[in-house]
Amino acid sequence: MARIELDLAHSYQPHPRQDSDYALLPLKMAFDDGGAYALLGPSGCGKSTMLNIMSGLLVPSQGRVLFDGRDVTRASPQQRNIAQVFQFPVIYDTMTVAENLAFPLKNRKLPEERIRQRVGRIAEMLEMSGQLNQRAAGLSADAKQKISLGRGLVREDVAAVLFDEPLTVIDPHLKWQLRRKLKQIHRELKLTLIYVTHDQVEALTFAEQVVVMTRGRAVQVGTPGALFERPQHAFVGHFIGSPGMNFLPCEARGGQVAVAGHALPVQRSLPGGALQLGVRPEYLALAAAGQSGALPCTVARVQDVGTYQMLTAGIGAQTLKARCTSAQQLPAVGETVWLQVLGEHTCFYQNEELLG
Repeated sequence: MARIELDLAHSYQPHPRQDSDYALLPLKMAFDDGGAYALLGPSGCGKSTMLNIMSGLLVPSQGRVLFDGRDVTRASPQQRNIAQVFQFPVIYDTMTVAENLAFPLKNRKLPEERIRQRVGRIAEMLEMSGQLNQRAAGLSADAKQKISLGRGLVREDVAAVLFDEPLTVIDPHLKWQLRRKLKQIHRELKLTLIYVTHDQVEALTFAEQVVVMTRGRAVQVGTPGALFERPQHAFVGHFIGSPGMNFLPCEARGGQVAVAGHALPVQRSLPGGALQLGVRPEYLALAAAGQSGALPCTVARVQDVGTYQMLTAGIGAQTLKARCTSAQQLPAVGETVWLQVLGEHTCFYQNEELLG
């Protein structure tokens, strides 16, 4: 296992001149030995590029990659001792499950008894002990991807295991089981695991630290709780959560913020100029008419989701979503509801960055 440090940028163009020419804008980042990380963001944000640079499949156009302080920028995946699991299964159909899992260990000429023990342990963790003697060709896509996961995890001396959206082909119910299994395997084997995904549920349930990326930039690194409670960038607030954070344009004026034509008192110092007020649907509470920190909104829709109700309301050209309990009596469509937008969980942003 290794501590991985990145100080680099990458462009697929020979002479990049502006930010949009870069797949990865300049960044400095470290992944600690034994940590479980997720690279999270929409398609095209640069997360797979970062993963391939770490693995050695791609050389960065600028900067360097360090493993435990050693410069490996131009070293191959084999020289870095990296295991990588791809989006689609990479296995040998003519081999049995056991032979597939043993292949990386046999290449390193480990003793047969040690190979048998290790294959048995990984197969048990992935609940494949009963399939060890089956040929891979006859297995489902789910089972084949489990073999790919096992091949990535079977080596004890690996510097890191890198996953590039490995659960895309997996049945939704099995996805939940495999995420749980990967967390269990991480706790037991103490491997450095780095997991690329565009699915926030996968990232937040798997990783101890999540790197949120957009447009080639890592905008926040933090625990799932920190990403939810204190998004450092407006994109994080929008991307994390279902639905994401509500945003309202506002302007600070001497102890108040002007929001949609209403002046609301604030108990903190804010810079002048255009700001954004951010509050998550979970913290957007119903309030009494005229209550301090609340705004009058017109109900546009009420959705009963079973365990909660989703209230959609508008104020001017802005739309707000509030997550209410299933027992609350909500106004009908077209009626006015007061929503408490100021509170301990309210965030303010300037130029998309969180104000301290």
